Amino acid sequence: MAKKSAKKETGEIVYAPSRPQPITETIEKNYMPYVMTVILSRAIPEIDGLKPSHRKLLYTMYKMGLLNGNRTKSANVVGQTMKLHPHGDAAIYETMVRLTRGNETLLHPLVDSKGSFGKQYSSDMKYAASRYTEVKLDSFCAELFRGIDKDAVDFVDNYDGTLKEPVLLPTTFPNVLVTPNSGIAVGMASNICSYNLGEICDGTIAMLKNPRITAEKLMEIIKAPDFPGGGDIIYNAEDMLNVFTTGQGSVKIRARYVYNKHENCIDIVQIPYSTTIETILNKIAELYKLGKLKEITDFRDEIDLSGFKLTIDLRRGVDPDKLMQKLFKLTALEDSFKCNFNVLVDAVPRTMGVPEILSEWIRFRMGCVRRELAYDLKKKEEKLHLLLGLGKILLDIDKAIRIVRNTEKESDVVPNLMKGFGIDEIQAEYIAEIKLRYLNREYILNRIEEISELENEIAAIKEILGDDLKVKALIAKQLADIKKKYGKPRKSYIIHSDDIEEYKEEENIENYNVRLYMTNEGYFKKITLQSLRGNDEQKLKDGDFITFTADTDNLAELIFITDKCQLYRAKVCDFDTTKASAMGDFIPVKLGMDSGEKPIFMRVQPSYPEKENFVFIFENGKGVRVPVTAYVTKAVRRKLVGAYSDASPIVAVLYEKEKEPFEIMLLSNVDRAIVIKTSLIPIKTTRTSAGVQLMVLKKDQKLVAAYDDFATRFEETKGYRKIKIPAPGILLSEKDITKQQLRIE
Repeated sequence: MAKKSAKKETGEIVYAPSRPQPITETIEKNYMPYVMTVILSRAIPEIDGLKPSHRKLLYTMYKMGLLNGNRTKSANVVGQTMKLHPHGDAAIYETMVRLTRGNETLLHPLVDSKGSFGKQYSSDMKYAASRYTEVKLDSFCAELFRGIDKDAVDFVDNYDGTLKEPVLLPTTFPNVLVTPNSGIAVGMASNICSYNLGEICDGTIAMLKNPRITAEKLMEIIKAPDFPGGGDIIYNAEDMLNVFTTGQGSVKIRARYVYNKHENCIDIVQIPYSTTIETILNKIAELYKLGKLKEITDFRDEIDLSGFKLTIDLRRGVDPDKLMQKLFKLTALEDSFKCNFNVLVDAVPRTMGVPEILSEWIRFRMGCVRRELAYDLKKKEEKLHLLLGLGKILLDIDKAIRIVRNTEKESDVVPNLMKGFGIDEIQAEYIAEIKLRYLNREYILNRIEEISELENEIAAIKEILGDDLKVKALIAKQLADIKKKYGKPRKSYIIHSDDIEEYKEEENIENYNVRLYMTNEGYFKKITLQSLRGNDEQKLKDGDFITFTADTDNLAELIFITDKCQLYRAKVCDFDTTKASAMGDFIPVKLGMDSGEKPIFMRVQPSYPEKENFVFIFENGKGVRVPVTAYVTKAVRRKLVGAYSDASPIVAVLYEKEKEPFEIMLLSNVDRAIVIKTSLIPIKTTRTSAGVQLMVLKKDQKLVAAYDDFATRFEETKGYRKIKIPAPGILLSEKDITKQQLRIE
């Protein structure tokens, strides 16, 4: 902003021009701090499997005594969390909601909840306000906090320096792979799926025993993700190994269903974790309105207190398994979870596979365990030191009492004890604080007996600290105990992709014989032969006429070529069956053509054989043959641009079968014509080739028509035939000119 300068004599304020800021400086000073904050303090989880918002919330609940205490109002927790997380109550409460048992977002919920917390599988089921719901930490959270009071992790000041909060939680299991997590930062994102706790514990133990274990061996233990919503994971070994080793890829999940024979309905009891029931219902409703789900009579949401259920009522005789194959193909009942295992390790975002994440977690956990052991060692050594001092008192308790009794000043008690027994200040303070009732031989002897126990414990701790293998063995024992206590069977079943019968639309579409019509104005009719027996008089728009007719079946494939150099593919079954008395489908609308685009050619095209060609005739008198193989594409493309040259407007599109060249008559706007064989027209493999001159045209002359059925249109055609190109046109006879003018009128 410009700065104010001194006023002029007139009183007018003059603004000094501001210094323009280079974009590089703006990015460095304004944008980069924001980027780093979002990446490091918002969106990407760390090696403990938590984002900062999760960690602050859970630690607040831990300090509130909610691990073992009774539930408290959610609003209370939200308010306390603001001391660590200075954000709005709505954002904090929404974070809590996803961690609750009631929301069903996690395989192992971290918050024990009471009240309505919505559902992960529904976008319409909203959670109640925080003043109505109650929460406490689930007992499972004990594994997140174990060792936190023993200096297992670092602590830092909160935002205003009034409280301390942990940098990470010392999770005793790889929570990063058990708790699903997703977040979008700036320029990067993270999307981590959940794995089964038992499998993760077993896999981590295997890696602790053999750090060089191969990914393939590890995958035999950690088979596949395990989603809180269940469903069936479609297991493709190659894809799953890619996700497992790189942390990127996708996992296909499909819904699980049960057929209720008595009520003739399908009950869908689990859906993919990545979708919602509303998305599925909306898609089914859309397909039903389009007439693509004629097998069903009704569908509804039947979620209740017993859990998820989506019910589909079937028509009599419908095969439920085939219908589900169709729904898997057309709806989100089969969906993909996009994996992106991006984790912060030592404040650096890294995309890692499962083995690498487990390796980093083991390194992190070994550090936590060492710090816990060091804490215990220090405490035990301090206690041993005190007891050794107490042991010296045992030699002469009466002497200790005399020293205390005969000391005039309180401040001299400790120095006199130090002198009298040769102990240090800490030991003397401990002895001076012993209550009078404890100054008996029994108490002191009991304390002395602890010395040998402490010495053994200290030796054991030092032995563990001095051997990485023993530290790993301790971690492995903890993991085995966690699996035994909290492990659950898989929720997501594994089905191999080879065992899945893929839905083929053709097999589920009724086939019957039909006759197809396309008109000059672009209308299309599909009429059954049975319907034509009663009435074959076609209703057309005024001035319109039929240009193409074909007999085929309902499963045939069609191609349409338009006047805008584009080719469209469709299936006969894409069009509705109609009657001769109806106008039919308007092709540009049905196929989604561009504005003003019009079909000029239609053909049933089941395949693209070699040595068969499209023949294109242009207004400038040129023509070209293009092999149909030039229109084969790797993927099935419904629309193909650049179907032919746009150098001159198209006059006609014809089709030449293998070894069946035919004659065509070219007619100009000055009533001159030639008849040539298509074999004279050169073949060009490039679709957009402009072709060669077929008919000699003078200035302001152009071709207006090309006929392959000219024998029915003209009286005598021998004189028009040419055996070389380009050829000049021959003037039509008076009869033919008159006939053509009558046709045009």
